[in-house]
Amino acid sequence: MSAERRATVVAIDGPAGSGKSSVARAVARELGFRFLDTGAAYRALAWLVLERGGDTDDEPTVLAALERLGTLELTVEPAGQRVAIDGHDVTEAIRSERISAAVSGVARTLPARSAVNERFRAIIADAEPGIVAEGRDITTVVAPDADVRVLLTADEAVRIRRRFGDVGGDEFQVGARLAARDASDSKVIDFLTAADGVTVVDSTDLTFDETVDAIVRLVRDRVS
Repeated sequence: MSAERRATVVAIDGPAGSGKSSVARAVARELGFRFLDTGAAYRALAWLVLERGGDTDDEPTVLAALERLGTLELTVEPAGQRVAIDGHDVTEAIRSERISAAVSGVARTLPARSAVNERFRAIIADAEPGIVAEGRDITTVVAPDADVRVLLTADEAVRIRRRFGDVGGDEFQVGARLAARDASDSKVIDFLTAADGVTVVDSTDLTFDETVDAIVRLVRDRVS
């Protein structure tokens, strides 16, 4: 850990359906750390674009929504998250399949990524006694100097089953959206290959608790 930073930073990346959010939140609770769901910021911006009647595939429309990024509220308590933007509580709304289908348009807009990444870095810098941050490119772009960096993976079939269990609906459609999300985001970032210094945790054959325990042990071993 650097001499300037007092907080412990844990960064968790991985493809859609890998369980990043739920695992990271549980790891944060176990360690007594703060929790940052970076995907919530992109989802909130996607919600704002759609609420205005726009299309997240239209870059100028996405850039216009960035004018309200300063109104974004993200709680960092692992016990419960509140997300708000432009004065609207969107905590539940951003988890809908409607938003899941639209969020890639925001995530692949490079100026949007740059703007929200600065917001994430500020949140991470202020976190005490530590923070678990999860999301695409968190281990390589947002927090490349994190104390512990993890790439959480699982076989695609397993990820589809998990995502289907979370959102319901038609499993084929859920799988198609998950694959499309991976394909879209991979044009901007490589989140399927572990960078140097990043530990791969494959949860294909692990239970949720086993996955959490594996990462908690990794953190404790690295920062003890």
